[in-house]
Amino acid sequence: MGSFRTLSQSSSRLLFRQLFEKESYTYTYLLADSFHPDKPALLIDPVDKTVDRDLSLIRELGLKLLYAMNTHVHADHITGTGLIKGKVPDVKSVISKASGAKADVFIEPGDKITFGDLFLDVRATPGHTAGCVTYVTGDGPDQPQPRMAFTGDALLIRGCGRTDFQSGNSGQLYKSVHSQIFTLPKETLLYPGHDYKGFTVTTVGDEMLYNPRLSKDEETFISIMQNLNLAYPKMIDVALPANLVCGLQDLESKAN
Repeated sequence: MGSFRTLSQSSSRLLFRQLFEKESYTYTYLLADSFHPDKPALLIDPVDKTVDRDLSLIRELGLKLLYAMNTHVHADHITGTGLIKGKVPDVKSVISKASGAKADVFIEPGDKITFGDLFLDVRATPGHTAGCVTYVTGDGPDQPQPRMAFTGDALLIRGCGRTDFQSGNSGQLYKSVHSQIFTLPKETLLYPGHDYKGFTVTTVGDEMLYNPRLSKDEETFISIMQNLNLAYPKMIDVALPANLVCGLQDLESKAN
């Protein structure tokens, strides 16, 4: 159903699951405070096709889902946030204010998303899209160690998101990663929005050394990104309109 990683003893209160959607190669992340009486939880980057799987797991684990969150407006799949809200009405959808999308909660850099006694820091990492954010576990003795960052498409394992649509900007992405992600401790675990080669996790230190794009200087990085010659995303014409309205494009159309 996904992979489970055991962290240090100080992280034992964090329940963590990494889940995968095979058609869009998307990772969804489930985090919960297992020591809190309510076991409050959140989902990062849920996919519409796996909503039933994810909610079934949440029920099995006895968790209370508070938030269904996105790192950005996706172009390669439809978010599951809208469907989740339809099945669990108390859940709040979350996305960055800069994304221009609809949600219950709009976040900005420096905000904290609390679930039980754990929290995520919000860092703005635009460049793949104008509204990309990275969610980072809190810094403190009662927070998970090593820290964990959920980078969406800003930083992939040995790669990064493309910058040729959705207000993408290669120079901005380079600065985002180097100022907001590579400044984290080198042992910080990085969990991407996608992986196409079977990898599940990397670290800040590894990506600083081995990322074939982002380990280069900014000028070289921009040149690499300008010469990728990637195909037009096959889902973009469906995914973008839907994701701008919390993944419920069809329902909104019928209502209107």
